[in-house]
Amino acid sequence: MLTSISRTTAAALVGLLTLAACGSTPQTKFQQESFETGASPYARNFNSNATDSCEAARRALLSQGYLTTMTRNDTVDGTKNFQPSGDSHVVVEFHVVCTPGEEASDTSIVYVNAVQNGFALKKSDTSASVGLSVLGSLSLPIRSNSDAMVKISSETIPSGKFYDRFFGLVDHYLQTVVRTQPVASSRIETRLLPMPVEATAPAPGMSDMIGTAASAQPASGVGVAP
Repeated sequence: MLTSISRTTAAALVGLLTLAACGSTPQTKFQQESFETGASPYARNFNSNATDSCEAARRALLSQGYLTTMTRNDTVDGTKNFQPSGDSHVVVEFHVVCTPGEEASDTSIVYVNAVQNGFALKKSDTSASVGLSVLGSLSLPIRSNSDAMVKISSETIPSGKFYDRFFGLVDHYLQTVVRTQPVASSRIETRLLPMPVEATAPAPGMSDMIGTAASAQPASGVGVAP
């Protein structure tokens, strides 16, 4: 009787522990994604074309010390290194994509996400032994330490204020220096008009000389005998 009660109590305790463990498990990050259609901290509309918006984003990152690469007119990538302490290292990676706006051709939508990668200094010990035949089986341990930065975390920065500051700087460069305007043609087409020729009367005796010279010229294609 006591044995059956003990078994029942043990099974109940195991069930309670299992439920407690399941309840304490944190929800995975990707399960919290809602994919709502409202305002997103990762996107912003600008009254400029996609090329100008990406150029402004590139200048915004450069002004803050980011190393940027821009292989196309509609994407910008940038990285910046941080050293919070002697044993930790942080790298922030920016990825910017510029697309045409939905309303007009001179508008654009800029999408951005920043990833924070964490690195920590890890020490690994290696040991070796050397046998000395003179002393018999005596061995001397030789240890060496090697340090290496190991990646320990990687997470997309979710802070809306962080991206608000970035978009504000992009808008600053759009309003000040980056703005492609069609250059007005200043070329003036000139047409060469024939110069007016004033009719002047020939000098006295000149008409007789012109008539004599014309009569002396042979007709075209007619030979003159020597």
